Amino acid sequence: MGGVVVVGVGPGIGVAVAGRFVREGMSAGLIARSEEKLKLAADALAGAEVLAVAADSTDEDRLRAALDRIVAEHGVPDVVVYNAAVIQADAIGDLSAQQQLDAWAVNVVGAITTAAHVVPAMVERGGGTFIITGGMPQPKAGYLSLSLGKAGVRSLVTMLDQQYGAAGLHAATVTVGGGVAPGSLWDPEDIAEHYWRLHAQSRADWTHEVVL
Repeated sequence: MGGVVVVGVGPGIGVAVAGRFVREGMSAGLIARSEEKLKLAADALAGAEVLAVAADSTDEDRLRAALDRIVAEHGVPDVVVYNAAVIQADAIGDLSAQQQLDAWAVNVVGAITTAAHVVPAMVERGGGTFIITGGMPQPKAGYLSLSLGKAGVRSLVTMLDQQYGAAGLHAATVTVGGGVAPGSLWDPEDIAEHYWRLHAQSRADWTHEVVL
């Protein structure tokens, strides 16, 4: 079986998603800015074929190089999950223009870079699944940058489907409506199951957004 790549892997959804696909016999490529988070994720997946590479999702050159390294070792992925986000409370006027751009760079532009770098090879190979971790089902004034970012990735999924869906790419978002914590309504292991179900769907049944 092929591999999964998780960009923005962390101790919640990211490692749970990687673990869910690893249990199906897949290799896992893990990308995060923090070496500590990468080590914790790799340790949690001990025994699996895992490659962890440090890269900031806003650093285009390093992100592309990290993806290249994973492809070189594991091959073109079957599944790519973009899970990076800046989660913070801010309202109109709280952030400078640069701070808004910095949040947008993580929440949206990193996903565009990831898709632009790996999706063409995925569809050339025959297709695959590209899932973005969404949120903010309804925009909230107290979470301006996050609401705008999650609206942006929701639109990105639509455009990925428009451009690559006919060539075999299943683009989707899993929209998480609350704080992720074990044992809560948004338990990361339960959430991860939805990523697997999206990937396992037959083409006739493709869903492009799951709202939790």
